[in-house]
Amino acid sequence: MHDDRTLVESRLKRVLDERIRPAVYPESVPLEVGIWTAPGEPVPVAEGLAAPRTPIAVGDAWGAPWGTSWITVTGTVPQAWAGRTVEALIDLGFDANMPGFQCEGLVYRPDGTPVKGLNPQNQWVRIAAPAAGGEQVLLHVEAASNPVILDYHPFLPTELGDKDTAGDQPQYKLTGMDLAVFDETVWQLVIDLEVLGELMAELPVDGARRWDVLRAVERALDAIDLQDVNGTAAAARSELAGVLAAPAVPSAHRISAIGHAHIDSAWLWPLRETVRKVARTTANMTALLEDEPDFLYTMSQAQQFAWIKEHRPEVYARVQKAVAQGRFVPAGGMWVESDTNMPSSEAMARQFVHGKRFFLDEFGVENHEAWLPDTFGFTGGLPQIIRNAGSKWLLTQKISWSQINKFPHHTFLWEGIDGTRIFTHFPPVDTYNCSMKGSEIAHAARNFKDKGVARHSLAPTGWGDGGGGTTREMVAKAGRMKDLEGSATVRWEKPAEFFTKAEAEYPNPPVWVGELYLELHRATLTSQAKTKQGNRRSENLLREAELWCATASLRTGAAYPYEQLDRIWKTVLLHQFHDILPGSSIAWVHREAEATYAALAAELDSLIDGAQQALAGDTAGGRELVFNSAPHPRSAVPAGGAAPAVFGAGACEVVERPEGGFLLRNGLLDVVVDADGLVASVVEVASGRESVAPGTRANLLQLHPDFPNMWDAWDVDQFYRNTVTDLTAVDALTALSAPDQATVRVARSFGSSTVVQTLTLRAGEQRLDIDTEVDWHETEKFLKAAFPLDVHTERYAAETQFGHLYRPTHTNTSWDAAKFEACNHRFVHLDEPGWGVALVTASTYGHDVTRAVRDTDGGTTTTVRFSLLRAPRFPDPKTDQGLHRFRHALVPGAAIGDAVREGYRIGLPERRVTGSAEQVAPLVQLDNDALVVSAVKLADDRSGDLIVRVYEAGGGRARGLLTTSYPLAGAVPCDLLERPWDGTRGEVAVEDGAVRLALRPFELVTLRLSAAG
Repeated sequence: MHDDRTLVESRLKRVLDERIRPAVYPESVPLEVGIWTAPGEPVPVAEGLAAPRTPIAVGDAWGAPWGTSWITVTGTVPQAWAGRTVEALIDLGFDANMPGFQCEGLVYRPDGTPVKGLNPQNQWVRIAAPAAGGEQVLLHVEAASNPVILDYHPFLPTELGDKDTAGDQPQYKLTGMDLAVFDETVWQLVIDLEVLGELMAELPVDGARRWDVLRAVERALDAIDLQDVNGTAAAARSELAGVLAAPAVPSAHRISAIGHAHIDSAWLWPLRETVRKVARTTANMTALLEDEPDFLYTMSQAQQFAWIKEHRPEVYARVQKAVAQGRFVPAGGMWVESDTNMPSSEAMARQFVHGKRFFLDEFGVENHEAWLPDTFGFTGGLPQIIRNAGSKWLLTQKISWSQINKFPHHTFLWEGIDGTRIFTHFPPVDTYNCSMKGSEIAHAARNFKDKGVARHSLAPTGWGDGGGGTTREMVAKAGRMKDLEGSATVRWEKPAEFFTKAEAEYPNPPVWVGELYLELHRATLTSQAKTKQGNRRSENLLREAELWCATASLRTGAAYPYEQLDRIWKTVLLHQFHDILPGSSIAWVHREAEATYAALAAELDSLIDGAQQALAGDTAGGRELVFNSAPHPRSAVPAGGAAPAVFGAGACEVVERPEGGFLLRNGLLDVVVDADGLVASVVEVASGRESVAPGTRANLLQLHPDFPNMWDAWDVDQFYRNTVTDLTAVDALTALSAPDQATVRVARSFGSSTVVQTLTLRAGEQRLDIDTEVDWHETEKFLKAAFPLDVHTERYAAETQFGHLYRPTHTNTSWDAAKFEACNHRFVHLDEPGWGVALVTASTYGHDVTRAVRDTDGGTTTTVRFSLLRAPRFPDPKTDQGLHRFRHALVPGAAIGDAVREGYRIGLPERRVTGSAEQVAPLVQLDNDALVVSAVKLADDRSGDLIVRVYEAGGGRARGLLTTSYPLAGAVPCDLLERPWDGTRGEVAVEDGAVRLALRPFELVTLRLSAAG
């Protein structure tokens, strides 16, 4: 037989496009349309329904950027359509290729009841099935004219990302407003042909199945009368029944499909628009669940459920009903799908606390999976947090985006820094927006790396990013692939059902140890510095507020602000979403974030001030107490307590050098700042050890061009290093000496920007503090601060949640080389046997570490560079323009414990309060600095118990005694949700009114302490 595949396949495409698909709606009549545009932000539904309408016609422009228009459609079902299915087709001006990224609508009945959402892949509204004829149609559409930010030519700078700069030009034209007859037989034929055509393209040419399908398709096309598609569609379908009924082979890959709409809680739209996106999508999905008995849908992010509950209670009632039926599945157990690189230890824990508690309180659902399909890499501290939250599985998709190395597994055990292992799955379909195309299903089966020992994978199915969800077409296609020869089998299954099956079939999966580093989107550790600083400051203030409010409550009987802290935590957690904290959202989002963080800071400062004053007592004739919220003593003030400060001994001096610059001394360090204002030498006096590598200078600001190939706010490509400008020109260099500190001030200018740095040695501190103020007005540039150190090491430590992880300083492998920009929390630490250096930071996350061997003496220079600022132009064309302040410190002679201590101190400054009290004893104390308290708070159940979270911070085993300043009745190990838990691997025992702890490396334990009496 001649090979006529191309002929038949081309025929199929044209007939589908030009004859069969148009016949799905064989008859239509236009609807009458009226519009009212809200003058500002979205209005309540009742106001939108009642507002007067003006006529508008198909083809007319509507919708200024970020506007809301209320569109009303009216009409009458023709009598001739009696007995047939009738739908309204509402096309607001959609581009079918951009679901979630443009205009959208939510349809209401006249009484304000939500019906369903409208988007480019979902434009229909069922009117009657069957129609009686003569029905009056009246629907209202709350239409959002969200501008297209990520267009066909992506990453072009645009002012559309903020309503203040977007202008008022209409963005869309009404394309279609019709009542139409829906021919389900033709629609089913379309699905048949799409499934078989897509399957056929994936089958081997030399296999019989491909030719069986080809001939069946050809017979079906022959059976269609192109002038009477509707009358011949049933005959065409009968020609396909045989090949659609052929069952899958027993060895077929098995796909668990779950309805999904990954809705970014903010990204190319503001938070307020996400509220509406969630309402539109969930309205659609609850309607689809009613129509499709086999379909299941999942949604993560407790915040999004809370939004519907608050803003669209009618939709939430439908969600509650579907959840109770087991059809609408809350997933993930987190407040939002957060970034996991940058949130602090406590913040990452609270993502699970607030997320899981919401699902438990609202639905009685306990989640066992973490659901993070789109997060930009995963830190090594996360497995322990997941386990301590009572969960045991993780799903993500994003690692498939890595640029350089292909991850070797799809199902595996992920081992964190403490040894906790989590069963993890990366869907081999390589998308969290699966649309049930044959190419996607075939790719999942071919791509699955664990063939031979496992055969299950998961496919999150539905339009996402901006929402939309699963369509009836996807459900219909999945139904045909439930058991279809040549295809993987597809079943709608809950995430927990998938994980249970996958775990059972794969009892000994491979193990991946350490972080899951995404080889992409590395610049998200630096973009939008003020958002990142707001996050870090909020985390620190929440630590302080909980500590001092709990202390004041137990000491003075002051009311503990449960509701206020709960609300603030949820706001901070929301802003850790993986496009807000990473700095990859539009200008509107980050402008609002900056204002939100400022308001939270004021509120938290007020709580802290009130609690500390209550503890300090009457201010009249009092003394100054220093409150220390850090987990280590300082200035003779105990950790978590208050006392008069005893400052470091020793005098500080500044000596002007004949060759220019200054020598700073405090008896512990000798620091040379040369004539260029750079740090030429830092000598630890006790050992005589030099920190700065020979022939180099530290605290060197370096400027790079920064124009990645794509994803401007997200990416920094390795070629940025090819060109660098060292900022050595000095505008002014001055020094100031005082008994307790020695300071040098350096002013520079470059391009359109200026920078002022203050370098300070303080009495009794073996640390050089560096405060940097940058008035930044560069474009597409990357600013780094370099510290070349005289340290020979093949690895360095970077702090992460509840510990630290090690990364190589070399580039032996492609995996090592790919980590050319990485994340730290408060410190980076380098050492060689007997001596080390820590660099600590108050608010920056991105850094790089490189090594070189010197020609002069053969020694090794290891250079740490903190990433300060970027200036991408997409999606915010004015990213980071303006004034910024950073704080860093260099700590010579530091062991890892010193790095931990100084890292906490730099972000938790002492607070001074005048009062009558002589001191404030800490509620709890530990006698081993390797054991660090990360949180002290009252229990969320309002029992009055004290919650104390402790972790081992040095990476070794540690024993310690936790004592309380009040009579202790008992201590119970808990999970993160403060429930009794037997998952602690170390020892916890109450002895003589104290708690004896023995923790393994990086182990985390949460204790519930109850008071005696």
